[in-house]
Amino acid sequence: MKNWQDHLSEALVETACRGTTITYRALADRCGVPPPRRIHAVTNALETMIRADHAAGHALRAAVAVSRARNGLPGPGFFQVCREIGRYFGPDLGPQAELFHRLECAHTHKTANQDMLPEVFGTDGFD
Repeated sequence: MKNWQDHLSEALVETACRGTTITYRALADRCGVPPPRRIHAVTNALETMIRADHAAGHALRAAVAVSRARNGLPGPGFFQVCREIGRYFGPDLGPQAELFHRLECAHTHKTANQDMLPEVFGTDGFD
């Protein structure tokens, strides 16, 4: 039986293939993340995926997950982890963050639509 993290990975890949984004709350609902602190659990899982995707040279699945409260940008943890892994060097908000996120989303959308899902996105990032 699949756990909610497996569903999270699938939901992100499907979202990337559609060329859209999805909010943390919608991910939590769709994947059946149990309470309490559902959004916190989702963002922690996304941060784990960022590290795994980057280490494997894959597009960042987490780029398509955004915060409703941040006008379509991911939460600060996305940018903090991207700085930690040397992928981003700017602030959590503002034009530089917006551009970085837009470029990461575009790369993830493009890669997902090349029918290379297993090779590009790996399996789950929770190994």
